[in-house]
Amino acid sequence: MNEKSGLELTEGSSYKILSLGGKDNVLETEGVFKGFTSIGSEEFGLLMELNEKHGDMAGKVRIMPLHVILAIDVLEAAPNQLKDDTKETSHYVG
Repeated sequence: MNEKSGLELTEGSSYKILSLGGKDNVLETEGVFKGFTSIGSEEFGLLMELNEKHGDMAGKVRIMPLHVILAIDVLEAAPNQLKDDTKETSHYVG
């Protein structure tokens, strides 16, 4: 991991997330992170593919609004597949 980047959520990684559910309720979500999505015009959420611990819901995708997330446990980190933007591109000057 690059020291400047810090910890990042990476697609394909497994996480356990605690979030606000209903009234006085904490929702536990465990599965594979699939990315981010927009919800409306100003809200964003995480896309999580639920694992077998969710029974009949296993394999389904849950959208979790960012403002309800309480904690994220990293269960298995996948390498970041994004290309390295820190490399300089070569230019031809003729």
